[in-house]
Amino acid sequence: MTDNNENVLFYVKQKMFKLKEAIKVFTDNTQTNQLYTINADRIIDFSARYNFTDMNGQSLGSIKRKGMRSLWRANYQVFDGDNQLLTIKEESVFVRFMDSLFASIPCIGLCAGFVFHPSYLIAKLDGTEMMRVKKKPALFEGKFKIEKLTEMSEFEEMQMLLSIMMMLLLERVRG
Repeated sequence: MTDNNENVLFYVKQKMFKLKEAIKVFTDNTQTNQLYTINADRIIDFSARYNFTDMNGQSLGSIKRKGMRSLWRANYQVFDGDNQLLTIKEESVFVRFMDSLFASIPCIGLCAGFVFHPSYLIAKLDGTEMMRVKKKPALFEGKFKIEKLTEMSEFEEMQMLLSIMMMLLLERVRG
């Protein structure tokens, strides 16, 4: 994850083929200074809850995919303990459907990343929009732009960025 000037903010390392996700978040690609850990609460599950902790083991919140609703439109819940704070929802079912349809066409599907760009809205439960995440056009790699829509505390921003990183890791096979 980089800022507007391409300075690295976070570097995420995810091990492939793990039954139970354990993702590490570092300050940069040298992986010398680990900041956070994201752990799944169960082995390979569609509705697993991913818990964020800092290096002292302090809980920073969690994110969970909202079951069957996520088949039509990506839908996630962000928690602080047992209290839901935020929702992350894909803004357009049409874009998701067309992206999936277009990507399934042999040869032509390779260009799906240039045509359809999913976007996600992060909002409080009262409907206050906090951030928007939109995919940029790309052939093989997924680059996303995160737009801050309102002022928030540093802790809220960190919770949202961790949630966005985990959501994108789960959704990256699309678009």
